[in-house]
Formats: sequence, C-alpha cells, structure tokens
Amino acid sequence: MPERWVLNASPLIVLAHVGREDVLLALAEQVVVPRAVALEIQAGPAGDPAQRVLTSGQFSIVETPPAPAEIVAWDLGAGEMAVLSFALAEPGWTAILDDASARKCARSFSIQVKGTLAIVLLAKQRGLIPSAADLLRALRTAGFRIDDDLVRVALSRTVGEEW
Repeated sequence: MPERWVLNASPLIVLAHVGREDVLLALAEQVVVPRAVALEIQAGPAGDPAQRVLTSGQFSIVETPPAPAEIVAWDLGAGEMAVLSFALAEPGWTAILDDASARKCARSFSIQVKGTLAIVLLAKQRGLIPSAADLLRALRTAGFRIDDDLVRVALSRTVGEEW
C-alpha cells in the first residue's frame, strides 16, 4: 500500500534546517501540508529554511475540514488539529507528528502516526541516508528535541547503529 503523509510543522522544519526535506518526498508517494501548518511555518522567523521549502512548490498545500469537537477537546495547536482532521477525513493517510499529545490523540482516533525519528529510521532502512545517527545528531543541533534513551534503543533495534 502506498504511503500517504500529512505533515505537521516540526518534522518539516527540522528536516529543512538540515537540508533533508527530500527524505519526506522520497519515502511517501504523496505528501501534503495543511494550510494551517503552512501558515504556522510562514509566520516563523524570516529566512527559515522551511519557508523556502514551502515556496518551492515541492509540497502540496491542502485545505482541511474543520476539526471535530472530539479533536478540539484535546486543546492542540492549529497545525496539529489540521493534520489530524485531514487524516481522520481521509482514511489511509498517516499523520506525521512529533508532539506527544497530538500523537496520543491520533492513536485514540486510530489514525496512523509517525514522527521524525521513524522517518529517519525508515530513510536509513531504504538506503536514502548513510547514517541515521548522524542525521539525528544534525537534527538535534537544528533544534529537534528527543530523549536520548529512546534514540539509543531505536537506533540499535531498528538499524543497528549506536547513539
């Protein structure tokens, strides 16, 4: 089954900061960014690499249905709600989210979810990057926050790398 991903801001921002947004496009057959996420990125610091990526036209920007009250009740950001609303309305799409509350919300609605860590590991498994650990270190330098123990276990079990 082809991968179809709807992106939240953080995975796109951190991957764009290290010039590796290409892995998103290489790993999924379709990748879209909700308009609310695009607006969040565009409201960021001038010259942000993610803004350049959005204006390049590599990613389709999509409108999303209004968030159902059950998602609104989770008190998430506009971007997270848009990602989840899209994935809920479009079965077969995976929500690409790093925020823990948004991921928990996704699972409560049986929405497939992946985060930046899973994307990096998948990129390594498919031979798109030489080292998952090196890319994760670069992402951390770019502001990506993730638990060292989680990274250590994921790298070891998934791609046989050390942290």
